[in-house]
Amino acid sequence: MTAGNWDGMNWLNPPPVLEITSGALHIQTGEKTDFWQRTYYGFRHDNGHFLHRRRDGEFTIETAFTGLYQTLYDQAGLMLRHDENNWMKCGIEYTDGHRHLSTVVTVAGRSDWSAFALPDTDGPVEARVTRLADALFVQYRITELDDWKMARLGYFPPELASLNVGITACSPQRAGFAVTFHRFTLTDPLSREIH
Repeated sequence: MTAGNWDGMNWLNPPPVLEITSGALHIQTGEKTDFWQRTYYGFRHDNGHFLHRRRDGEFTIETAFTGLYQTLYDQAGLMLRHDENNWMKCGIEYTDGHRHLSTVVTVAGRSDWSAFALPDTDGPVEARVTRLADALFVQYRITELDDWKMARLGYFPPELASLNVGITACSPQRAGFAVTFHRFTLTDPLSREIH
């Protein structure tokens, strides 16, 4: 899939507002949308917005995106998914009044969450996930001039070989979170070096 090409992708829970202009995808989220399974909070949410295509085996997915983060848990980024009980999402999540690089890995119906604060800067954030055997390698960068930085190395069941992969956005506390995805790419794994 080439940059900015959204053809051949399908929605799980399409957003109420979406538009494509000059290759960029603009969306606004629906009311109280999220992906989460059980851990700590007890609830199960599977109504976030996810635009995806199918991919088997190993791969790298990447996106650049901007959002108008205003409300607790506003979030956008990348997602890969086998089903409601086995998935991963990563990107920016708004918490404690700041943008955080956030990763949620859900295996066998239990979610975990890691997050760390990012500088408050304008412009797109880029996220990348590489699947290698039983691992997901999550990276990010604040600008195109930055080096890619590691955010997380997480486990994902290798027997779940066929996944839906793409972009996601959610707003657990409201509706109308505005996000622009400037591009999305899906390729063979870019690198096997993790350090």
